[in-house]
Amino acid sequence: MNDEFTLSAELREDVGKGASRRLRLANKVPAVIYGADKDPAAIVLDHHQLINNLDNEAFYSHILTLELGKKKEQVVLKDIQRHPHKLQIMHVDLQRVSAKEKLRLHVPLHFVNESQAPGVREGGLVSHQITEIEIQCLPKDLPEFIEVDLSALDLGGTIHVSELRVPKGVEVYALAHGSE
Repeated sequence: MNDEFTLSAELREDVGKGASRRLRLANKVPAVIYGADKDPAAIVLDHHQLINNLDNEAFYSHILTLELGKKKEQVVLKDIQRHPHKLQIMHVDLQRVSAKEKLRLHVPLHFVNESQAPGVREGGLVSHQITEIEIQCLPKDLPEFIEVDLSALDLGGTIHVSELRVPKGVEVYALAHGSE
């Protein structure tokens, strides 16, 4: 993980629908931070800074630094609520990171060597049924993405989730815990 992301935040006392609307009109995003055996806290993020960071795929699967006043906390992005038709973030959920607790996150899949696949050379097309996968790992083992090598994919072939090569310390949640 080469990229580092920092978000500036402020605590907010005023909560509720009206308060959230006022924040959005001021180009702010209401958010909540929770986890790591600490009380949840209502915070405010800058909309412009958040939108710029969301353009980077790595932002979704990185440990972020949240500057809350003079304190810094390590967090991960857990949920984003977007406006249905405007380019506007409505709400964000952030989870604190503890070095001793496993994280459960979705990370993107990067498909490589598609043009070298025998099935593609015979005229076949590759269909990506999933583009991200839910993993579980300690924060130090969090990958930015998981690479899927398609170089041995034959015509009509399939790569199953169980065949993915994940880094050491990372487990595919569906395989480790079954489907929910």
